[in-house]
Amino acid sequence: MSVLPPSSRLLVTGAILSWLCVHVVAEPIPVDGFRSSISHWRKINEPQRVIQPLPDQPSYRPEQTAEIAGNIRLFQRANGGWAKDYDMLAILTEAQRAAVLASRDRNDTSFDNDSTYPQVEYLARVYATSGNPADREACLRGFDFMLSAQYENGGFPQKFPRPRGLSARITFNDGAMMGVLGVLRDAANGKPHFAWLDEERRVKAVQAVARGVDCILKCQIEVAGRLTGWGQQHDEVTFAPVAARSFELVSTCPQDTAQICDFLMELPNPSPSVVNAVDAAVAWMQAVQLRGVRLEKIAAEKAVFFRHTTESDFVVVSDPTAPPLWARTYEIGSDRTIFASRDGIKVYSFGEMDRERRTGTAWFGKWPQRVIDELYPRWKARQ
Repeated sequence: MSVLPPSSRLLVTGAILSWLCVHVVAEPIPVDGFRSSISHWRKINEPQRVIQPLPDQPSYRPEQTAEIAGNIRLFQRANGGWAKDYDMLAILTEAQRAAVLASRDRNDTSFDNDSTYPQVEYLARVYATSGNPADREACLRGFDFMLSAQYENGGFPQKFPRPRGLSARITFNDGAMMGVLGVLRDAANGKPHFAWLDEERRVKAVQAVARGVDCILKCQIEVAGRLTGWGQQHDEVTFAPVAARSFELVSTCPQDTAQICDFLMELPNPSPSVVNAVDAAVAWMQAVQLRGVRLEKIAAEKAVFFRHTTESDFVVVSDPTAPPLWARTYEIGSDRTIFASRDGIKVYSFGEMDRERRTGTAWFGKWPQRVIDELYPRWKARQ
């Protein structure tokens, strides 16, 4: 039996290590932040998109971080932000890649449907582990884009730059403002994936979060001297809750309220105003929970609508054993559940909406449950 001399053994060991460095699978970075965009791109009809999904278009696996980061850089607009409703994990054809690259100068950048801030966070995490300068540059451009989008009063619009009409409203809906503030908070607090960030940007993030908190407190809806929750959109000047799309009426919204409470409870040394805001919001969410009913999905004849196709419908049924449920929107003042189809007519019963909206929007959920059962009690115990 022959034995390799030490020098040869070193060469073999070095070759093995080199092979491992190239072929070892990267540690997956969470891609949950892209779920909304993926769903919209693959399931919702939006003809204005630069590219449309192909049937059974393949996706990168979560551990393919370099490829996903490359996609994110490709989709980044010249202004530093990202357009909404594209799949960052899609394996694109050459024609699709060319079309995305050709659209680089568009100003269709947005925070709607979880856009821009998940890309910034992902790139920060990739750069923290890979050290690829291209990821750092793209992350910083996105980071600066978010900072520049904030209003002086601390709010964030739905779209930027040049927001107008609905897109100019302070937007809590679809995670817009809270998503941006969450990433800026992580940067301000020096979380590990932002440990590499320069001090100037870190200070700007601290200031942006402080302005954002002040805006949140000013937006909280007050009824007869009692604080309640928050709406999906608020006026960018007066902070009052406002309507958005035709089926998104002026309302108080548990989903957005729960997200805001989650964020506020993460603040170190919360002020009395923050504590009061959270206490009131949690009390409101507890008061408007629906008991004894559940949402049931049923089979139905196939229907093709402009935005989506469905072979199901939803009904609200009585169930004394059902866990608490919350509606998406509540009438301000009465706290009655309200709904609307695309005609914008307010109705108080889920069944009065047309099927297009019943199946096109998540009208019920358990969004506040974790806040009420877990996060809020722990938070109060720390005070």
